[in-house]
Amino acid sequence: MPLGGLGEIGRNMTVFEHADKLLVVDCGVLFPEDHQPGVDVILPDFTPIRDRLDDIVAIVLTHGHEDHIGGVPYLLKERADIPLIGSELTLAFITAKLKEHRITPSTVHVEAGDRRTAGPFDLEFVAVNHSIPDGLAVAIRTSAGMVLHTGDFKMDQFPLDGRITDLRAFARLGEEGVDLFLTDSTNAEVPGFTVSERDLTPAIDQVFATAPRRVIVSSFASHVHRIQQVLDAAHAHGRKVAFVGRSMVRNMGIARDLGYLTIPRGLVVDAKKLEQMPDEKVTLVCTGSQGEPLAALSRMANGEHQIEVGDGDTVLLASSLIPGNENAIYGVINKLTDRGVRVVHKGNAKVHVSGHASAGELVYCYNIVRPRNVMPVHGEAKHLRANADLAIRTGVPAEGTVVARDGDVIDLVDGRARLAGHVPAELVYVDGETIGRATEGVLAERRQLKDGGVVTVLAILDPETNALAEPPEYLTRGFVSDGRLLKGATAEITTALARTAPGTDDIGKLESVIAGAVARHLGRALRREPVVIAVVVDA
Repeated sequence: MPLGGLGEIGRNMTVFEHADKLLVVDCGVLFPEDHQPGVDVILPDFTPIRDRLDDIVAIVLTHGHEDHIGGVPYLLKERADIPLIGSELTLAFITAKLKEHRITPSTVHVEAGDRRTAGPFDLEFVAVNHSIPDGLAVAIRTSAGMVLHTGDFKMDQFPLDGRITDLRAFARLGEEGVDLFLTDSTNAEVPGFTVSERDLTPAIDQVFATAPRRVIVSSFASHVHRIQQVLDAAHAHGRKVAFVGRSMVRNMGIARDLGYLTIPRGLVVDAKKLEQMPDEKVTLVCTGSQGEPLAALSRMANGEHQIEVGDGDTVLLASSLIPGNENAIYGVINKLTDRGVRVVHKGNAKVHVSGHASAGELVYCYNIVRPRNVMPVHGEAKHLRANADLAIRTGVPAEGTVVARDGDVIDLVDGRARLAGHVPAELVYVDGETIGRATEGVLAERRQLKDGGVVTVLAILDPETNALAEPPEYLTRGFVSDGRLLKGATAEITTALARTAPGTDDIGKLESVIAGAVARHLGRALRREPVVIAVVVDA
């Protein structure tokens, strides 16, 4: 059961059931878009497994990106002792995150090549290359068949850490017989092979060589490979580096301590020390590459951060552009440009490569593994469909290629995969300290507030007749109008009240009648739909 990640880029979570036990692979978050105001992150829907939490034998984490581990704290709040299985860096990242939630997890450290048993599931872990170190694919063996889940991966032949995707293991598993192959779909529409991380080094070096003042690099807080390239370039050009932002400081400290990040002695300093250094010797590394409003880069662009950017500064956006975030990202770029900042991004320089396999790599894997069935995962609908088409072109039967969506139930029986039903898999919104209470209706009201503002009508009524005892008072916020328009609204209120039964003492009903009359009038007159709130007071 995929409970997230199929139909969107994020909140990846798949549940496998066998012999009355459940195995969860990944539990990530999705970041909100403009039409979801006030939402912090979006979780998978735990509803289908909430009454079976005791049946979960483990959560396998393929790697440490937020879209794969960010939802774990929320699931562990419902059952804290579910074992987490993952690689060293992945477990370190999630353990640090769980500490903020005051949860001490039960962890099982695995490395590529290891085999572990979790209930009726026999798990084998395979090295895969991604934009973060220590990524793992997982082969899940059961008496009902074998599933191979790639996680996020690509086939970089010259990775920065020398750890390539283990195609020999893929081939060996293929010889044994892969009944269902779950493959990363993010780049399925992109022809050819994904460019190597090492090919970015000259472009990043050029940014540092030509920057007249400070270099400010924005990246995901878990993008260890890219940060390593930035550190190397800064060191080569005699610059000091400071990490800005809690998550960036935390994750890079973990990566350094575990040996995944090599930092020359004295290169990284506290941000406050950089204030006394010449601008041409300064590099800042922060979050905000997706235009998140509260991230450091966005606050710099808005002039709301203690670090002020301006003429001569260079901002390097060193992460991919997640679909749905385009407007926010370009908004930040424009604000930085208005401040005189030179912005370097993947649109004008070769400073980023994807962490996902392109079409050529996916086809290569299909030909090596020769799976009986394929289910594309991790992507929007167009990515899933493109990935399925690639599988079919390599010889996977069309009837064995399952294009599923969140909540679909897929049965694997006698070597055949098929859609067998559907379970709830709604978007679950985290809104401050509340989880799941912000509904689509609440978001619709917020969008209405944003687009139309608020009109509050204070009406004093005669309790005998329910007629207006005096002209109503209109209080507006974020709504533009003039007196004449509101006088027209008063006439609508008078007419609407005349239709109600005299002496009605249902205040809620009277307020609804008044609010409806004003909303209809403003909708006709202005083609705007503000939120209208009516308050009735007896004369």
